[in-house]
Amino acid sequence: MSDLLDKNEDMKKDLMSRLKRIEGQVRGVQKMIENNRDCGEIVVQLAAIKAAVNRVGFTVLACHLAGGIKEVIEKDEDIAKCMDEFMTVLKKFS
Repeated sequence: MSDLLDKNEDMKKDLMSRLKRIEGQVRGVQKMIENNRDCGEIVVQLAAIKAAVNRVGFTVLACHLAGGIKEVIEKDEDIAKCMDEFMTVLKKFS
């Protein structure tokens, strides 16, 4: 399946920016643990990280699906194979 990420520089920049923010959040949680911060505060930050990772993942999944559909249309192929492959990838993410 074709991916649209390789053709969409703005989306790549956005995703990289989000991942860098997530990286910073993870480092922040590491410091919270080192500094013996309240477990409740740490869990809140972990939930924020999880939500941010999911948003990135769903964006990448959407690109993957859109690229696959675009390829099916261009090649006039059956969409069933594309959907099967997408479902395999989606199950790995969820």
